[in-house]
Amino acid sequence: MTREVPVHPLFSPWGRFGLYSFFIDAPEPAIVDTGIASSPAEGMVPALEKLGRRIEDVRWILLTHGHIDHIGGAYHLWELTGRRAEVVIHEADAHLLRSRRAHVRNYLSVRAGYLNDPQGEASQTAAAEAVISGEMEPTMTVHGGETLSLGGDVTVSVHSVPGHTAGSVAYAVNGRDAVFVGDAVQIHGAANGFPGFEDPDAYRASVRHLLDEVRPRRLYLGHPFRRSDGVAYEVELDAEGAREALQESLDIEGRVDTAAHGCLCAGLHPTDSVYSPFAPVADELGYRGDPTLEPSPFFTTLHGYRTRFDAQR
Repeated sequence: MTREVPVHPLFSPWGRFGLYSFFIDAPEPAIVDTGIASSPAEGMVPALEKLGRRIEDVRWILLTHGHIDHIGGAYHLWELTGRRAEVVIHEADAHLLRSRRAHVRNYLSVRAGYLNDPQGEASQTAAAEAVISGEMEPTMTVHGGETLSLGGDVTVSVHSVPGHTAGSVAYAVNGRDAVFVGDAVQIHGAANGFPGFEDPDAYRASVRHLLDEVRPRRLYLGHPFRRSDGVAYEVELDAEGAREALQESLDIEGRVDTAAHGCLCAGLHPTDSVYSPFAPVADELGYRGDPTLEPSPFFTTLHGYRTRFDAQR
C-alpha cells in the first residue's frame, strides 16, 4: 500500500496576486512550478530550510504549463540543484521554457490586437527578461499518460489538461491523492476576476476530465482563484472542495460561452469601451475588472471563442 506523501505549499508574492509552488516530500523530492526568477532563492530556499530540507536535494521540477509566473524560476532552481533535477514540461509548452521571445510572440499574436498599447511589445520583452531566470531545454517532455517515479513507492501520473494553454498538465501523486493543476482550473480567475484560457472547448473537456475521471482527493491550485462571491479558494482543497471548484469552473465557462456566442452572432463592433469589441460580453456578465492589466485573461479567453466561431462559419 502506498503511503501518503507530504505536500508543502511554497508561496511567492508577485504583482496583484500570489504564486504557489509545491514541495512534494518524496524520496526523490519534487517542486511543482517555480514562480518567478526570484522565487527559488528568496522563497523556496528559506521555506525548505524551515522544513529541514535542502534545495540541493530536489530531484524533480514539474511544470504545469509555460506561463512566466510558473516557469520563471525554473532555470535558477535547476542551477540550485546542481543541475541534477529533471525539468519536466509538456511538449506543447516547451517552447516557452526554451525562449523568452516566445512569450512576447504570444502577446503579439493575441492580446496586442485588443489592447492597443504602443509600448506593449517593449513591456512584454522587459517582463520576460526580468521574470524568467534563464532559457533552457527541458530534460523531459511529456504528452500525458506518463507515470513518473519519485522513488520508493511514490508515483506521479501525468494528465494532459489543455485549455489554459495547449500544454497544461495536471500531476497526480499516487493516482489522485494529491493533484496539482496549475492554472488549468480557473473558477472566476485570480487577480482580474475573469477566467483565462486559450481554447474554450479544450478547457471545458479538461475540467470535465478532472471532475469525472481523476476525482482528486486533494486539489492544489496555482493561484488564489476566486469563487463567484469574490472570496478566494484555499490553496489546498479536499475532495468536496475540489468538486465544488471544478463544477463552478464548468458553470462559469458555460455562462461566458453563452455571452460570447451572442456577441459574436451579433457581430463585433469596435467602440470606445475598454472591453471593445467584446463590451456586450462584459455587460451581460457584469464584469467590471480592468482588462488592460496584465495578465489580461479577458481578451485571451474571448479571442479563443472568436477563433472557434470563425472556424465554424
